[in-house]
Formats: sequence, C-alpha cells, structure tokens
Amino acid sequence: MSERTTGHISMAPRAAGERSEAATRGAGRRWWRRVWLAPTAVLLLAVGLGFALSPPAPPGGAEQRPPVAAPALAGTTLSGDRFDLADARGQVVLVNVFASWCGPCRAELPLLVEADRRWSPEGLRVVGLNLRDGPEAVRALLDETGAGKLTVLPDRDGSTAIEWGVRGVPETFVVDRDGRIVAHQPGVVTQRWLADRVVPLLGAT
Repeated sequence: MSERTTGHISMAPRAAGERSEAATRGAGRRWWRRVWLAPTAVLLLAVGLGFALSPPAPPGGAEQRPPVAAPALAGTTLSGDRFDLADARGQVVLVNVFASWCGPCRAELPLLVEADRRWSPEGLRVVGLNLRDGPEAVRALLDETGAGKLTVLPDRDGSTAIEWGVRGVPETFVVDRDGRIVAHQPGVVTQRWLADRVVPLLGAT
C-alpha cells in the first residue's frame, strides 16, 4: 500500500521499530525536562519561602543614604497659609507623607504631634504631606488624632510624593538645617527612630 500524507503528517502505519524509536526519543525528552525543571522549581520555592519567612525590617532599621538636596515642597496648607520648604532653612523639618485611608498613618500621628510639641523650641518643624485625600477626610483624621495644628500640604494627585520618591504611606523624611534629606523611614516611625535621627540634629538631649 502506498503511503498517504496529509500536510506534513504521515497517515501510513509505522513499523514497530519506528514506533519504538519514537517512544524512546519521547521518553528521553520527558526525562530531560524533569531533570531541568526540578532544580528550577526548588530554586523558586526557596526564594518564595525566603520572602515568606524573612522577618520584616524593624522600624528605624532602613538603610540610610548619603544626604541629598530635598525636592521642592511648597503650596497652600490645609489651613490656608503658605508654606515653602526653601523658607525653612535653618530649621530641621520632618516631612511625613500620610493619608486618612492609611491605618498605620493614623496610629503614628500622635507621636509626630508630640515630637512637634517637644522639639519645636529646639528648631523642629513637622510638616505633613497629605496624599490623595479630600479636605473633609483629612480634617477629620487630624481632629481625631490631635494633629489639627500641624502644617499639612495637600497632594491630591500624588505628584509631589512622586518627586520625593515616595512608594507608599506612611513615609517620613528628615531634612536638616541646610535643606538636605539626611534620613528616610518607609513605614511607621518610632520614638527610638526620632531620637536617633532627629534629636542629634537639634542638639537636644
């Protein structure tokens, strides 16, 4: 019987030897795939477990970078006043990026209020950069946390936060008396972090 073909796939029956040879090649390829994929799967599993089991970095443990000039930060505050970071040279400015829809932000605001009250006579200025909020929501948050007297700049479209390199909320930056960012904390700040990063700049004890 002559061999009939359709396209490139032969429709003729194959000899037993041919079937055996094809089966052997297929089994060989499957074996190499198992050998190749097994270490890859183990590696991916190890990386996944590493992320899952590694404890988060403690607050205040973020890597500190060399001082850099702070980006511009200016505008009309929530209370209608004008603020410009350039005019705050000679002061230490704590810039806290927060939002009313951020639970950790709500938890840390009283600590920032206390820092402002305690260290403003030493030259500290606490400034809030409010990210993607409406005025009613942020005013309610400030009232609830006793932060109504803080200087707060709205950043409704997030453009200022982008210029500062913000990746989430809360984030806090310490700007020294020369207008340089000298410390940065992604995540919630603690009393210890403030004591380590802010107090030495003030000369406070």
